[in-house]
Amino acid sequence: MQTPHRAGQGTPAPVHDVLVIRLGALGDFIHSFAPFQAIRQAHQQARITLLTTRPFLELARSCPWFDEVVEDERPGLATPRRLLALRQFLRGFDRVYDLQTSGRTARYFRLAGKPAGWSGHVPCSALAHGNPWRNDMHTRARQRDQLRMAGIESVPEPEIGWLLAQARLTPASLGLEQPYGLLVPGASPGHPAKCWPLRRYGELATILAERGIRPVVVGGMAEKPLAQGVQALCPTALDLTGLTTIADVAGLAAHAWAAVGNDTGPMHLAALTGCRCLTLFCGKGDPALAAPMGLVPGQVRVLWVRDMALLSVQRVAAALW
Repeated sequence: MQTPHRAGQGTPAPVHDVLVIRLGALGDFIHSFAPFQAIRQAHQQARITLLTTRPFLELARSCPWFDEVVEDERPGLATPRRLLALRQFLRGFDRVYDLQTSGRTARYFRLAGKPAGWSGHVPCSALAHGNPWRNDMHTRARQRDQLRMAGIESVPEPEIGWLLAQARLTPASLGLEQPYGLLVPGASPGHPAKCWPLRRYGELATILAERGIRPVVVGGMAEKPLAQGVQALCPTALDLTGLTTIADVAGLAAHAWAAVGNDTGPMHLAALTGCRCLTLFCGKGDPALAAPMGLVPGQVRVLWVRDMALLSVQRVAAALW
Protein backbone atom coordinates (compact mmCIF):
# COMPACT_ATOMS: atom_id res chain seq x y z
CA MET A 1 0.00 0.00 0.00
CA GLN A 2 1.28 3.45 -0.85
CA THR A 3 2.20 5.61 2.11
CA PRO A 4 -0.15 8.61 2.50
CA HIS A 5 1.47 11.87 1.46
CA ARG A 6 0.59 15.23 0.05
CA ALA A 7 0.32 15.66 -3.67
CA GLY A 8 3.40 17.13 -5.32
CA GLN A 9 5.86 16.00 -2.67
CA GLY A 10 7.31 13.11 -4.66
CA THR A 11 7.82 9.57 -3.39
CA PRO A 12 7.46 9.57 0.40
CA ALA A 13 9.77 7.75 2.76
CA PRO A 14 8.36 4.46 4.11
CA VAL A 15 6.42 4.75 7.34
CA HIS A 16 7.24 1.93 9.76
CA ASP A 17 6.42 3.40 13.17
CA VAL A 18 3.32 5.53 13.73
CA LEU A 19 2.28 7.40 16.87
CA VAL A 20 -1.31 8.51 17.48
CA ILE A 21 -1.97 10.97 20.30
CA ARG A 22 -5.43 11.12 21.90
CA LEU A 23 -5.48 11.96 25.60
CA GLY A 24 -9.20 12.41 26.39
CA ALA A 25 -11.96 13.01 27.31
CA LEU A 26 -14.32 10.06 26.67
CA GLY A 27 -16.54 11.81 24.12
CA ASP A 28 -13.50 13.07 22.23
CA PHE A 29 -11.90 9.63 22.39
CA ILE A 30 -15.03 8.10 20.86
CA HIS A 31 -15.10 10.79 18.16
CA SER A 32 -11.61 9.56 17.23
CA PHE A 33 -12.69 5.96 16.54
CA ALA A 34 -13.12 6.78 12.83
CA PRO A 35 -9.67 8.45 12.54
CA PHE A 36 -8.10 5.56 14.50
CA GLN A 37 -9.54 3.09 12.01
CA ALA A 38 -8.55 5.20 9.00
CA ILE A 39 -4.96 5.49 10.24
CA ARG A 40 -4.80 1.72 10.72
CA GLN A 41 -6.12 1.13 7.19
CA ALA A 42 -3.65 3.65 5.73
CA HIS A 43 -0.66 2.09 7.50
CA GLN A 44 -1.48 -1.60 7.45
CA GLN A 45 2.15 -2.73 7.65
CA ALA A 46 3.31 -0.19 10.23
CA ARG A 47 3.54 -0.55 13.98
CA ILE A 48 1.02 1.86 15.49
CA THR A 49 1.29 3.14 19.05
CA LEU A 50 -1.34 5.17 20.88
CA LEU A 51 -0.36 7.69 23.54
CA THR A 52 -3.28 8.30 25.89
CA THR A 53 -4.12 8.91 29.54
CA ARG A 54 -4.87 6.39 32.26
CA PRO A 55 -8.71 6.47 32.07
CA PHE A 56 -8.58 5.20 28.47
CA LEU A 57 -5.85 2.57 28.66
CA GLU A 58 -8.18 -0.42 29.04
CA LEU A 59 -10.50 0.72 26.26
CA ALA A 60 -7.60 1.54 23.95
CA ARG A 61 -5.94 -1.83 24.52
CA SER A 62 -9.14 -3.59 23.49
CA CYS A 63 -9.26 -1.68 20.19
CA PRO A 64 -8.14 -3.47 17.01
CA TRP A 65 -6.23 -0.47 15.70
CA PHE A 66 -3.10 -0.32 17.86
CA ASP A 67 -0.08 -2.55 18.37
CA GLU A 68 0.82 -0.81 21.62
CA VAL A 69 -0.84 1.61 24.02
CA VAL A 70 1.34 3.86 26.19
CA GLU A 71 0.21 5.99 29.12
CA ASP A 72 0.99 9.69 29.00
CA GLU A 73 2.15 10.46 32.53
CA ARG A 74 2.28 14.19 31.71
CA PRO A 75 5.82 14.80 33.00
CA GLY A 76 6.98 18.35 33.63
CA LEU A 77 10.09 20.22 34.66
CA ALA A 78 9.72 18.85 38.19
CA THR A 79 10.34 15.32 36.86
CA PRO A 80 13.29 15.75 34.46
CA ARG A 81 14.04 12.03 34.07
CA ARG A 82 10.51 11.25 32.96
CA LEU A 83 10.57 14.29 30.68
CA LEU A 84 13.75 13.01 29.03
CA ALA A 85 12.18 9.56 28.67
CA LEU A 86 9.17 11.13 26.95
CA ARG A 87 11.49 13.09 24.65
CA GLN A 88 13.25 9.90 23.62
CA PHE A 89 9.91 8.13 23.13
CA LEU A 90 8.48 10.89 20.91
CA ARG A 91 11.54 10.85 18.66
CA GLY A 92 11.09 7.19 17.76
CA PHE A 93 8.37 7.57 15.10
CA ASP A 94 8.27 8.15 11.35
CA ARG A 95 4.77 9.66 11.50
CA VAL A 96 2.74 11.26 14.31
CA TYR A 97 -0.99 11.96 14.17
CA ASP A 98 -1.82 14.40 16.94
CA LEU A 99 -5.59 14.10 17.35
CA GLN A 100 -5.56 15.95 20.67
CA THR A 101 -4.20 19.20 19.16
CA SER A 102 -3.83 21.00 22.49
CA GLY A 103 -1.25 23.22 24.13
CA ARG A 104 0.27 20.12 25.71
CA THR A 105 0.70 18.31 22.41
CA ALA A 106 2.19 21.48 20.85
CA ARG A 107 4.87 21.19 23.53
CA TYR A 108 5.27 17.51 22.65
CA PHE A 109 5.91 18.55 19.04
CA ARG A 110 8.81 20.71 20.19
CA LEU A 111 10.00 17.97 22.53
CA ALA A 112 10.01 15.55 19.60
CA GLY A 113 12.37 17.86 17.70
CA LYS A 114 9.69 19.38 15.41
CA PRO A 115 9.55 16.40 13.04
CA ALA A 116 8.34 16.89 9.46
CA GLY A 117 6.03 13.89 9.72
CA TRP A 118 3.83 15.40 12.46
CA SER A 119 0.15 15.85 11.59
CA GLY A 120 -1.53 18.31 13.93
CA HIS A 121 -2.28 21.94 14.60
CA VAL A 122 1.29 23.24 14.93
CA PRO A 123 1.85 25.43 11.86
CA CYS A 124 5.55 24.67 11.33
CA SER A 125 4.97 20.96 10.62
CA ALA A 126 5.02 19.80 6.99
CA LEU A 127 1.75 17.91 7.61
CA ALA A 128 0.09 20.65 9.63
CA HIS A 129 -3.67 21.01 9.51
CA GLY A 130 -3.61 24.42 7.86
CA ASN A 131 -7.35 25.06 7.68
CA PRO A 132 -7.87 28.57 9.16
CA TRP A 133 -11.39 27.57 10.27
CA ARG A 134 -10.30 24.44 12.13
CA ASN A 135 -11.44 25.80 15.49
CA ASP A 136 -14.94 26.40 14.10
CA MET A 137 -15.35 22.82 12.85
CA HIS A 138 -17.05 19.91 14.58
CA THR A 139 -14.48 17.53 16.05
CA ARG A 140 -15.30 14.79 13.54
CA ALA A 141 -15.12 17.13 10.53
CA ARG A 142 -11.92 18.72 11.80
CA GLN A 143 -10.21 15.36 12.24
CA ARG A 144 -11.30 14.16 8.80
CA ASP A 145 -9.92 17.36 7.30
CA GLN A 146 -6.69 16.98 9.27
CA LEU A 147 -6.16 13.45 7.98
CA ARG A 148 -7.03 14.52 4.44
CA MET A 149 -4.29 17.14 4.57
CA ALA A 150 -1.91 14.44 5.79
CA GLY A 151 -2.77 12.21 2.83
CA ILE A 152 -5.53 10.00 4.24
CA GLU A 153 -8.53 10.70 2.02
CA SER A 154 -11.05 8.18 3.37
CA VAL A 155 -12.32 8.25 6.97
CA PRO A 156 -15.42 5.99 7.01
CA GLU A 157 -17.63 5.30 10.01
CA PRO A 158 -15.85 2.96 12.43
CA GLU A 159 -16.74 -0.70 12.71
CA ILE A 160 -17.43 -1.40 16.41
CA GLY A 161 -18.35 -5.08 16.41
CA TRP A 162 -15.19 -5.70 18.46
CA LEU A 163 -16.59 -3.46 21.22
CA LEU A 164 -20.10 -4.92 21.20
CA ALA A 165 -18.60 -8.43 21.44
CA GLN A 166 -17.02 -7.49 24.78
CA ALA A 167 -20.33 -6.63 26.47
CA ARG A 168 -21.11 -8.75 29.54
CA LEU A 169 -24.52 -7.28 30.36
CA THR A 170 -27.21 -7.78 27.75
CA PRO A 171 -30.92 -6.95 27.68
CA ALA A 172 -31.64 -10.68 28.08
CA SER A 173 -29.33 -11.10 31.08
CA LEU A 174 -31.00 -8.11 32.74
CA GLY A 175 -34.52 -9.32 32.00
CA LEU A 176 -35.28 -6.30 29.80
CA GLU A 177 -38.04 -7.87 27.74
CA GLN A 178 -40.04 -4.68 27.19
CA PRO A 179 -38.68 -1.67 25.29
CA TYR A 180 -36.24 0.29 27.42
CA GLY A 181 -34.69 3.74 27.29
CA LEU A 182 -31.29 4.74 28.60
CA LEU A 183 -31.02 7.78 30.87
CA VAL A 184 -27.60 9.42 31.33
CA PRO A 185 -28.09 12.02 34.11
CA GLY A 186 -24.40 12.55 34.91
CA ALA A 187 -21.63 14.62 33.35
CA SER A 188 -17.98 15.38 33.93
CA PRO A 189 -17.45 16.38 37.59
CA GLY A 190 -16.01 19.69 36.45
CA HIS A 191 -19.14 20.68 34.54
CA PRO A 192 -22.18 20.53 36.86
CA ALA A 193 -23.94 23.19 34.76
CA LYS A 194 -24.23 20.62 31.95
CA CYS A 195 -26.60 18.48 34.03
CA TRP A 196 -30.35 18.68 33.54
CA PRO A 197 -31.97 18.89 37.00
CA LEU A 198 -32.27 15.45 38.59
CA ARG A 199 -35.95 15.80 39.42
CA ARG A 200 -36.72 16.25 35.74
CA TYR A 201 -34.93 13.03 34.88
CA GLY A 202 -37.17 11.36 37.47
CA GLU A 203 -40.25 12.94 35.92
CA LEU A 204 -39.14 11.87 32.44
CA ALA A 205 -38.57 8.32 33.73
CA THR A 206 -42.15 8.31 35.03
CA ILE A 207 -43.46 9.38 31.60
CA LEU A 208 -41.42 6.65 29.92
CA ALA A 209 -42.72 4.01 32.33
CA GLU A 210 -46.31 5.12 31.83
CA ARG A 211 -45.85 4.65 28.07
CA GLY A 212 -44.39 1.16 28.38
CA ILE A 213 -40.69 2.12 28.16
CA ARG A 214 -38.51 0.81 31.02
CA PRO A 215 -36.12 3.57 32.21
CA VAL A 216 -32.52 2.33 32.63
CA VAL A 217 -30.03 4.66 34.31
CA VAL A 218 -26.37 4.29 33.34
CA GLY A 219 -23.23 6.03 34.57
CA GLY A 220 -20.26 5.56 36.86
CA MET A 221 -20.37 4.81 40.56
CA ALA A 222 -20.34 8.55 41.26
CA GLU A 223 -23.75 8.76 39.55
CA LYS A 224 -25.34 6.29 42.01
CA PRO A 225 -27.10 9.10 43.96
CA LEU A 226 -28.53 10.38 40.67
CA ALA A 227 -29.98 6.96 39.87
CA GLN A 228 -31.45 6.77 43.35
CA GLY A 229 -33.04 10.17 42.81
CA VAL A 230 -34.64 8.92 39.61
CA GLN A 231 -35.91 5.81 41.39
CA ALA A 232 -37.43 7.95 44.14
CA LEU A 233 -39.87 9.29 41.53
CA CYS A 234 -40.00 6.22 39.31
CA PRO A 235 -39.45 3.00 41.33
CA THR A 236 -39.49 0.82 38.19
CA ALA A 237 -36.35 2.49 36.83
CA LEU A 238 -33.40 0.10 36.64
CA ASP A 239 -30.18 1.39 38.22
CA LEU A 240 -27.04 0.18 36.42
CA THR A 241 -24.72 2.93 37.64
CA GLY A 242 -21.30 1.59 38.55
CA LEU A 243 -22.11 -1.82 37.06
CA THR A 244 -21.41 -1.34 33.36
CA THR A 245 -18.27 -1.29 31.27
CA ILE A 246 -18.00 0.91 28.20
CA ALA A 247 -18.74 -2.19 26.13
CA ASP A 248 -21.86 -2.89 28.23
CA VAL A 249 -23.18 0.62 27.63
CA ALA A 250 -22.57 0.24 23.90
CA GLY A 251 -24.34 -3.12 23.84
CA LEU A 252 -27.34 -1.82 25.76
CA ALA A 253 -27.55 1.30 23.61
CA ALA A 254 -27.54 -0.79 20.44
CA HIS A 255 -30.88 -2.36 21.46
CA ALA A 256 -32.46 0.59 23.31
CA TRP A 257 -35.62 2.38 22.25
CA ALA A 258 -33.71 5.65 22.75
CA ALA A 259 -31.12 7.33 24.97
CA VAL A 260 -31.52 10.69 26.71
CA GLY A 261 -28.66 12.41 28.46
CA ASN A 262 -26.45 15.38 29.06
CA ASP A 263 -23.47 16.43 26.97
CA THR A 264 -21.27 13.58 28.17
CA GLY A 265 -19.26 10.61 26.89
CA PRO A 266 -21.87 7.81 27.05
CA MET A 267 -24.16 9.75 24.72
CA HIS A 268 -21.41 9.82 22.08
CA LEU A 269 -21.02 6.08 22.54
CA ALA A 270 -24.76 5.47 22.21
CA ALA A 271 -24.89 7.52 19.01
CA LEU A 272 -22.11 5.43 17.50
CA THR A 273 -24.17 2.25 17.92
CA GLY A 274 -27.08 3.64 15.89
CA CYS A 275 -29.24 4.26 18.97
CA ARG A 276 -31.77 7.08 18.67
CA CYS A 277 -30.33 9.82 20.90
CA LEU A 278 -31.57 13.04 22.45
CA THR A 279 -28.69 15.04 23.91
CA LEU A 280 -29.26 18.04 26.19
CA PHE A 281 -26.84 20.96 25.82
CA CYS A 282 -26.51 24.13 27.87
CA GLY A 283 -24.58 27.35 27.27
CA LYS A 284 -21.38 25.71 28.50
CA GLY A 285 -21.24 23.55 25.36
CA ASP A 286 -21.59 24.09 21.63
CA PRO A 287 -23.33 21.26 19.76
CA ALA A 288 -22.01 22.63 16.47
CA LEU A 289 -18.53 21.66 17.66
CA ALA A 290 -19.09 18.61 19.81
CA ALA A 291 -22.57 17.05 19.49
CA PRO A 292 -22.79 13.25 19.24
CA MET A 293 -22.73 12.07 15.64
CA GLY A 294 -25.15 9.40 14.49
CA LEU A 295 -24.94 6.95 11.62
CA VAL A 296 -27.99 8.21 9.71
CA PRO A 297 -29.78 11.57 9.42
CA GLY A 298 -32.27 12.21 12.20
CA GLN A 299 -30.84 9.58 14.54
CA VAL A 300 -29.41 12.19 16.92
CA ARG A 301 -31.33 15.23 18.13
CA VAL A 302 -30.04 18.05 20.29
CA LEU A 303 -31.94 20.37 22.61
CA TRP A 304 -29.90 23.48 23.43
CA VAL A 305 -30.76 25.95 26.19
CA ARG A 306 -28.59 28.53 27.91
CA ASP A 307 -29.56 27.25 31.36
CA MET A 308 -30.59 23.64 32.00
CA ALA A 309 -33.08 24.85 34.62
CA LEU A 310 -35.10 26.35 31.76
CA LEU A 311 -35.55 23.03 29.92
CA SER A 312 -38.94 21.52 30.73
CA VAL A 313 -39.81 17.84 30.94
CA GLN A 314 -42.63 18.41 28.46
CA ARG A 315 -40.20 19.73 25.82
CA VAL A 316 -37.86 16.76 26.25
CA ALA A 317 -40.71 14.24 26.15
CA ALA A 318 -42.15 15.91 23.05
CA ALA A 319 -38.79 15.54 21.30
CA LEU A 320 -38.90 11.77 21.90
CA TRP A 321 -42.32 11.17 20.34
